[in-house]
Amino acid sequence: MPALTTPPQPTDWREGRRLRAWDLYEQGWPQKRIAKALGVTQGAVSQWIARGRAGGSDALRNRSRPGATPKLTQHQRDQLPALLKRGAPAYGFVGDVWTQARIAIVIKREFGVSYHVDHIGRLLCSIGWSVQKPIERASERNDAAIERWRTDKWPAIKKKPQTRAARSSG
Repeated sequence: MPALTTPPQPTDWREGRRLRAWDLYEQGWPQKRIAKALGVTQGAVSQWIARGRAGGSDALRNRSRPGATPKLTQHQRDQLPALLKRGAPAYGFVGDVWTQARIAIVIKREFGVSYHVDHIGRLLCSIGWSVQKPIERASERNDAAIERWRTDKWPAIKKKPQTRAARSSG
C-alpha cells in the first residue's frame, strides 16, 4: 500500500484561504457560495478558480517575487571588498573614510554601473559589510588644551550664586 502524502501547510492565511476555496470548488460548491463562506468577492474566487484549473492547487500557493536583476554581477560584488580595502586615497579622495557617495563613485568608475547613494548601504550589507557611523570629533582636536580650559578657565568664567542678605518670603 503506497504511503499517503499530505500536502504542505499553507504559509499564510491568504494562501490558506485560496486553497480552501479550491477545495470547496472541487467539492462542487458554486463560486457565489464559496465567496460568501470565505468573506471575499466573487471576482477573487473566480480568479482563484481560473488559476486552480490552469495549474492545480500549486498555482494557488504563494510565489516568491524575483525582484529586479542586480546591476553588479556576483563576480563584481566579490571584487568590491578588495577594492574598498585599498582605501579611499587610492581613488583620489582626501582622507581614508568611505562614504556611500564615495563608494557609488568607485563602483561607477570600476564597473560602469550607477547606484543611488541610498542603495549603497544595502549593497554593502549584501556582501557582509556594515555601515559605520563616524565619531563626531574633529581630527585636529587637542585633548590636553581642552582639559586645561575645563580645569583652569571654566571655573573662573562660571558664575557663582549670589548670597542674599534678606530672608526669602517663600
